[in-house]
Amino acid sequence: MTIKTSQVLSITEANQNFSRAARIADREGSVVIFKNNRPRYMLVTLQDNPALDLTDDEKIDVVAARILERHRKAFEELAK
Repeated sequence: MTIKTSQVLSITEANQNFSRAARIADREGSVVIFKNNRPRYMLVTLQDNPALDLTDDEKIDVVAARILERHRKAFEELAK
């Protein structure tokens, strides 16, 4: 994921000026909020986020694929 500098706010700045964070999200589609100089949170607009347009079954498939990939070795061992 590529993060543009125009989408970055510190957690302090986002906390003190949430309306600015919301304006940036409206303009850019999302805001990445840094905590301790590392990306930690993301504020996204609900309208344009394709992940939020998924059906419940599609969301389950995405989560299941992530779990399977993350724990592939354990599942392969259990399959033996």
